[in-house]
Amino acid sequence: MRRTLSLSRRQAIAAALIAGGAGRAANAQGPSAEDPWPSLAGQIFSGRAIADGSAVLAIEAPHRAEDAAVVPVSIHNLLPVDDQRRIRSFTLVIDENPSPLAAKFSLGPSSGTRAISTRVRVDSYTKIHAIAELADGRLFVTDRFVKAAGGCSAPATKQEANAIPNGTMRFRQFPSEPGPGDRQVEDRRVPVNREVQLLIRHPNHSGMQMDQISRLYVPAHFVSSIRIWQGDDLLLDIESGISISENPEFRFDYRPNGATAFHVEAEDNEGAMFKESWSVARA
Repeated sequence: MRRTLSLSRRQAIAAALIAGGAGRAANAQGPSAEDPWPSLAGQIFSGRAIADGSAVLAIEAPHRAEDAAVVPVSIHNLLPVDDQRRIRSFTLVIDENPSPLAAKFSLGPSSGTRAISTRVRVDSYTKIHAIAELADGRLFVTDRFVKAAGGCSAPATKQEANAIPNGTMRFRQFPSEPGPGDRQVEDRRVPVNREVQLLIRHPNHSGMQMDQISRLYVPAHFVSSIRIWQGDDLLLDIESGISISENPEFRFDYRPNGATAFHVEAEDNEGAMFKESWSVARA
C-alpha cells in the first residue's frame, strides 16, 4: 500500500483519498521486516541530515497501548531554559501507519512552548519518531516503540441523533505551576508557563473504517489544520491528518503575554471552518 507523507492542504486531501481506498486489514504481526524510517525521513525532510536528538527532545508513549485508536503521545523540549537555541517545530511520524506523517506542530516565536501532547491511531507495531527543527534549520530525532494494532480501522464511536455538532470546541486553562518558564533573567522574572487543552468534536474518519450496516468504507473526514493565538501572537500552528484520533485533543504549555483572549481557527479536509474565542483566565 502506498504511504502518504505530506500535510499540506492539497496533499492532505490526496492522503484522504488514498486512505479511503485502502481498506486493508491491520497488520497485528508487527512492523515490516525492512525498517521504513530511512526512506520516510528522506521523503519527509527532503534528504536533510537528521542528528540524534536524545539531548534535544523526548517522546513519551505507552510501550503497549490499551486502545490502538487512542494512544497518548507527548513531545518534550529538553533544551535548558537558558539555551539560546530555539525549537521551531515538532513533527510526529508513526512509521507503520498508512499515512505516517501524523502531525506537524509549528511553534509561535514567542510561545515558550516546551511540551505538546495529543492522541493518535496506531495501525501496527511501530516506532513513533519525533523530530525537532531548530530555528537554524537543524533537525534532531528521537523515537519510541509502541505495541498496538488496528487503530486506523477501529470503528468510530456511535454518534447519537442529538450529538454535539462537528467543530464544537472546548478550551481548558490550567493554573500556573512552577516549571521550565519560571526563571530569573537579568533581575526580571520570566512568567511561569501555563497549560491549556483544546478539544475539537470531530469524527476524524481515517478512510479505513467500515460502516457496519452498508459494509462500505466511510470516506476520510478529518481536521487538517488548527491555529491557536494568544491575543495577536500565534502560539501553535498544527497540520494534522488521519493518524490523529477521533475528537482531536491537544494539550501544551505557553508563556503568558498579557493578552486577554485566546482565538482558535480550525479547518477540515472538506473545507469546513470552525472558529472560537475564550477569555484568558486569571492565574
